[in-house]
Amino acid sequence: MTEVFTNVIGDVAELRALYREPSALVQTKKVARIDDVTRRFVAGSPFFLLATADAEGNCDVSPRGGPPGFVHVLDERRLAIPDLSGNNLLDSLSNIVANPHVGLLFVMPGRDETLRVEGSALLTTDANLLARWDDELRTPRLAVVVEVNTLFIHCAKSFRRGRVWDPVSWDELIAPDNCEMVVEQLGLDVAAGDLRAGLETNYARDLANDRPDRP
Repeated sequence: MTEVFTNVIGDVAELRALYREPSALVQTKKVARIDDVTRRFVAGSPFFLLATADAEGNCDVSPRGGPPGFVHVLDERRLAIPDLSGNNLLDSLSNIVANPHVGLLFVMPGRDETLRVEGSALLTTDANLLARWDDELRTPRLAVVVEVNTLFIHCAKSFRRGRVWDPVSWDELIAPDNCEMVVEQLGLDVAAGDLRAGLETNYARDLANDRPDRP
């Protein structure tokens, strides 16, 4: 039987009443352009999370990684992201076609603050744009261009609560290997260790294929 909850929040005023007002600094920290310091942060980040939603509002979050600087700042309003090898489900890309609104969370290893970006995205196979990655990566099939509406630095509390960058805490984590989860969820007739070995082989192949395709 599905549990029925009481006191469900029904409007923003009711929600706001539960929390203190954000500080003056927090209220003014959202900006609408990519300045020099933001450009340098993006240039140094090797990883971000891409949030998308389909036409009905069903949400998805996808991890995206590459060598630092793999996300290019085109100008003070636009970012360009190469689409590198993935699982080929194309969830994020299909969502962008249906609903261009996206959110990005740039992560810098070892740092607790992150950069949040919100904007509208499009997919392009523009040859001049794709050629930007020729020296560092294989030419991508397409690029995601994000026109920035707002961006701001997100505080460190979540990363510090989770002790994300604290190696001591990693030894305390208790969780199944992802391959164990796949075997159980899909009822596969294969050992998790064998699945892991095959997966690592595929990772190595696909990552090698990300290298520039020029001799």
